[in-house]
Amino acid sequence: MIELLLLGAVTAAGYFPSKKFVKDRLRFVDAAQNPAVPVVAGAVAAVVVSPLAALPVITLGTAALFGIGVGFGVRSGVRAIRRALPGE
Repeated sequence: MIELLLLGAVTAAGYFPSKKFVKDRLRFVDAAQNPAVPVVAGAVAAVVVSPLAALPVITLGTAALFGIGVGFGVRSGVRAIRRALPGE
């Protein structure tokens, strides 16, 4: 049970900050609204975290879940931007 809570926390730790960053900082960056950006951001996040798999708590699965959380957070932030922009 504790492992599931930790995996959920890792995924949320990737999702919420990336969504907030995209909404706040990348609002007017057209390149951030490219459909490939969430996939690239998630893959980069997973690759950056994966060297930490040498630690006993972090595995490659947790790195992958962190990347998935980042990807979905970026996607959600882009959707929030598109909803908020008038005339589109």
